[in-house]
Amino acid sequence: MLFSIDLQIFNFIHQLVGKSRLLDLSAIFFADYLGYILILILLFLIFSSNKIKDKLFNLSFISLVVLLSRGILTETFRFFFFRTRPFVELNLVPIINQSATEASFPSGHMTFYFALAFSLYYLGYKKWSAIFIVSLLLMGLARIYVGVHWPLDIAGGIVIAFVSAFIVKFLLEPKKS
Repeated sequence: MLFSIDLQIFNFIHQLVGKSRLLDLSAIFFADYLGYILILILLFLIFSSNKIKDKLFNLSFISLVVLLSRGILTETFRFFFFRTRPFVELNLVPIINQSATEASFPSGHMTFYFALAFSLYYLGYKKWSAIFIVSLLLMGLARIYVGVHWPLDIAGGIVIAFVSAFIVKFLLEPKKS
């Protein structure tokens, strides 16, 4: 049932491929290139602080969230629950380059970039976090559109990033006596 809904949502979004050159190019941009812009913004935010201590804490916090979410949890899920990418399973040609042998669930892109967005939220950059989240939802839709992820892959990456950011925040938060 769950995978049936996943397939229906995928087909609804992916059916638009090839209907509009502008839509295809926009999806390629959001799926493959938007992340570089977001990383540049993130680096600017981290290093715009005047205090070295704040820069180091922010960089450390974000690094720990990314390491936990993308480096540990995502790879653990992929090891135990390998899921084939939609373009392989449905015999489609994706409109971006993507390895056919990599696991699809959870989305590494969503896990990595949402880890950044949730980190920004916990670090007090709430407006930037909201901008990142909206941008990343477009990225997630684009990665479905281009044929490299199932909707559940996107949702799984978001959940893993959220949980990772919460865990790191909890562990680094000063304890009240």
